[in-house]
Amino acid sequence: MSNLHEECGVFGVYAKEKTTVASTAYYGLFALQHRGQESCGIVVNDDGVFQYHKDDGLVNDVFKPEIMEKLGEGNMAVGHVRYGTTGASDRLNAQPIVINHIKGKMALAHNGNLVNSFELRQELELEGSIFHTTSDTEVISYIITKERLNAPSIEEAVNQAMYRIKGAYSLVVMSASKMIAARDPHGFHPLCYGVTKEGTYVIASETCALDAVSATFVRDVQPGEIVVFDGDEIRTIHEHVGETEKRLCIFEHIYFSRPDSCVDGVSVHHARVTAGACLAMEHPVQADVVIGVPDSGLDAAIGYARQSGIPYGIGFIKNKYIGRTFIAPGQKVREDKVKIKLNVVSETVKGKRVVMVDDSIVRGTTSARIVKLLREAGATEVHVRSSAPPFLFPCYYGTDVDSKNGLIAANHSIEEICQIIGADSLGYLNLDHLGMLMGVPKGEGYCAACFDGNYPTDIPKETNKNRFEGKLSERRDKK
Repeated sequence: MSNLHEECGVFGVYAKEKTTVASTAYYGLFALQHRGQESCGIVVNDDGVFQYHKDDGLVNDVFKPEIMEKLGEGNMAVGHVRYGTTGASDRLNAQPIVINHIKGKMALAHNGNLVNSFELRQELELEGSIFHTTSDTEVISYIITKERLNAPSIEEAVNQAMYRIKGAYSLVVMSASKMIAARDPHGFHPLCYGVTKEGTYVIASETCALDAVSATFVRDVQPGEIVVFDGDEIRTIHEHVGETEKRLCIFEHIYFSRPDSCVDGVSVHHARVTAGACLAMEHPVQADVVIGVPDSGLDAAIGYARQSGIPYGIGFIKNKYIGRTFIAPGQKVREDKVKIKLNVVSETVKGKRVVMVDDSIVRGTTSARIVKLLREAGATEVHVRSSAPPFLFPCYYGTDVDSKNGLIAANHSIEEICQIIGADSLGYLNLDHLGMLMGVPKGEGYCAACFDGNYPTDIPKETNKNRFEGKLSERRDKK
């Protein structure tokens, strides 16, 4: 149960005929709710007329029956669930973004984080662009719009924009007549599409969202690829494919994605079980029971138990009505949520030596609280195992850690962390074994910069999450 802040989920629907695309988007976003719980939105396209609604809150709270009725039917829809990695956490920054310009309407949903958004925004502002939000998604929408003025089509505008935007982005772009999926050349975050038996195409951040709307998985969007849904035709643009090495965020398999998803052909559940097995070999211990911290730690705990031969037990009951801790902005809010989110199954841990497997340890406060809960429930020993290596460096590609401040492993030794969280022993997944999770050689095909500091792109000049909301004097100085 890390305190990481990521991420967003994107979803698109392209139907051949007018239908209830809003409902399809609703259920798709429901399946992606784990990727963002700050805000959500849906835009419906009815033959070029856009109806949309977005607001702070969970999908089920924002899209009441009267809102769904207002959205009506259409032949296309784009949806988004948000945790913001650039810009404040308020309704203003909810997505999708809708743009009206001389070449037509456009709606855009974005998962990721640009490393050159600050420079691009300054450039656009000096040219007269007026920004209504403080997110880097609006920067992307303006760059695409600017390219569209001279491009023969919306897909070519996206293609040209990809030469200018740098960093992590999985996009769903909807024009009056087309739906476009685009993934950055590194492929930092997942994007895939499928088709229903009625012939409706569905684009999603994860395969679990395809399952939720009874769509059959077709394939992943390749890093650097643009997929265009236009009439009965599906076209692809491969101009950016192979432009650079693939670097899928390894945290998609460790934490962010749902265990029932497959990301770039790899089962998330299998990856986490593998991580747990590696932990058992790297950090064995004499114990009576292995438990996992819901939800991301459960699969790794199963892997640890299988490999070690120590029985697996249900150690926690999770309150399903409390959002994932890492998504709650502000440390005090996160701590309050931990208190009501988990309850220990005393029968499992009382009088026993416990191995507690968690997905990661970022700031350490949540881990300390959980260890304390186990001891209060009667555990005689608590041995903590993290299915991720120590989090040592900032992430600039969608995880909301823009500095080393607060990263416990960047400021303390493993022995010190063990004392701080109150554990009897502590073990992290070996950095060299990350490739095993995806079935690839060490260091190939994935980004582990948050663990090893090897960034696939230039580091952004301005890294603060709220860089577009600073004081006027500070912004003037940077210009």
